[in-house]
Amino acid sequence: MELQVTNSPFNQEQVELLNRLLPTLTDAQRIWLSGYIAAAAVTGSAVLGTAPIAAAANAPAASPVSTAPAAPKEVTVLYGSQTGNCGALAKKVTKRLQDQGFEVKLSSMSDFKPNGLKKVENLLILVSTHGEGDPPDNAISFYEFLHSKRAPQLEGMPFSVLALGDTSYEFFCQTGKDFDKRLEELGGKRLVPRVDCDVDFDEPAAEWINSVASAFAELAGARAGAAPQAVPVTADTLLASVESEYSRTNPFQAEVLENINLNGRGSDRETRHLEISLEGSNLEYEPGDSLGIYPENHPRLVDELIEAMGWSGEESVPVNKNGDETTLREALLRHYEITVLTKPLLEKTAALISNVALNELLASGHDELRAYIEERDLLDLVQDYSLKGIPAREFVAILRKIPARLYSIASSLKASPDEVHVTVRTVRYENRGRERYGVCSVQLAERSEPGSALPVYIQHNPNFKLPQNPDTPIIMIGPGTGVAPFRAFLSEREETGAEGKSWLFYGDQHFATDFLYQIEWQRWLKDGVLTRMDVAFSRDSDQKVYVQHRMLEKSRELYQWLQEGAVVYVCGDEKRMAHDVHSTLITILEQEGGLSPEEAAEYMIRMQQEKRYQRDVY
Repeated sequence: MELQVTNSPFNQEQVELLNRLLPTLTDAQRIWLSGYIAAAAVTGSAVLGTAPIAAAANAPAASPVSTAPAAPKEVTVLYGSQTGNCGALAKKVTKRLQDQGFEVKLSSMSDFKPNGLKKVENLLILVSTHGEGDPPDNAISFYEFLHSKRAPQLEGMPFSVLALGDTSYEFFCQTGKDFDKRLEELGGKRLVPRVDCDVDFDEPAAEWINSVASAFAELAGARAGAAPQAVPVTADTLLASVESEYSRTNPFQAEVLENINLNGRGSDRETRHLEISLEGSNLEYEPGDSLGIYPENHPRLVDELIEAMGWSGEESVPVNKNGDETTLREALLRHYEITVLTKPLLEKTAALISNVALNELLASGHDELRAYIEERDLLDLVQDYSLKGIPAREFVAILRKIPARLYSIASSLKASPDEVHVTVRTVRYENRGRERYGVCSVQLAERSEPGSALPVYIQHNPNFKLPQNPDTPIIMIGPGTGVAPFRAFLSEREETGAEGKSWLFYGDQHFATDFLYQIEWQRWLKDGVLTRMDVAFSRDSDQKVYVQHRMLEKSRELYQWLQEGAVVYVCGDEKRMAHDVHSTLITILEQEGGLSPEEAAEYMIRMQQEKRYQRDVY
């Protein structure tokens, strides 16, 4: 409803100003403004600033301002995270609110008791989306509770959601969207709108934190005066490490020390073991953490794209919102993603150029669009839809930043001081008559000689950690490069003298050429660091054998280890391997423990809640 001169006490100029302002205000801003105006009426103040807010705090109790909401006393921050990003952001928003005088309860969703939800005064949710729209492992139980009939009514409870995702996946930020929708259905009231973040999440996450902090401050200020103000969060400081100046937003230029092909002669696979120096960085990690590497696009693909668009590689283009510029070739090589297509990218491209065929693709059926996106890169898009002619500056403005690649760390800092090791499977294949490359894996295989440098940072993962009690048995399941973190686990246990039993299930294609780190496993078996090992080489027999088959063969012993309190770790491919391993564990519980399917599923949920079932899957 718009104000009119005829239905208000304002003149025409004032009405026009108010009609432009009011539709832009959030609910929190409207509440704050109503409190401010009421206080101003009592004190006679009419200037926005700190004085009227303070005056509002000193207003008589009987004044109209007393009808504004009470200052929020307690804020609950819950996070669900697979790799640790949401956990780090949750700590940032917690500190920001604590600096403003609020009492904040911070918890992962797996540690939060769902029955306490009805007692929550104000709720902030930070959650990533895993795989094809699924909640991360440590959010599953809370997600299921919230979407069940047991979920309480949350009438009027202020909440806000920060969702992390990847636009290259079909169900972008789906878990965050689900939480946001469900909290509203239960009667919650959005404090600030949900923010959906792509892989380059630093700036939008910082803006969300600032908006949440300001909204709480405004609610508090509407009655009790402004809460203490903290320095606004920025993208540059969002994930900065306390221990090291190097972080996701400021990676360390690390020297490559070793680069070895782990596969034997005759293998159709290439798996690289890299040893990288962290000397001088002050970066620290624990087994279970990941190394983030910012890759470069393949120079050949960059040159082909520039030629196809008719650009000059030497022209200047922007690389960030700060106005920094570099040459187009350098920007495409090191700053922008050019190998992954997303629906938002296609939509932005269609807005730059009139192209009937591209608009038809966007309007086509879901399966057709998805198939196109999954099988092609930016050069395909340019060639298929004759995009030549779009100015380079306009085109790079719609590209997203090239994201870091995360690799499970394959070393222990205690055993290898100032070093970090990773295990990377090289990806090469042909499609539509052109060779395709795994961006980072081929760079590491072909262009990362010893002595060269890589921009790196540590991605901490609190959801994939050795048990605190060194006597606890561990079961590790990691075929292929999924074995990397277990090399770190055993290196750590050897260095610390842990006494707990350990069991490794490992698999690959061929024993003779694909047995990664074979000599090390054998030495650890001999020395007792590794108690037992079962292997599955799928191409060495007529019938393919995988790790889950070995688990079933040893089901009685495996169940006994579970009864003894063993922690189960799974690392590797999510879509097939991790799903099959999960199903196999349930089968073993039914077969050896005499549990019903429902009881076995509950057992697995309890193991997750007790951190006895941890996964690092991708």
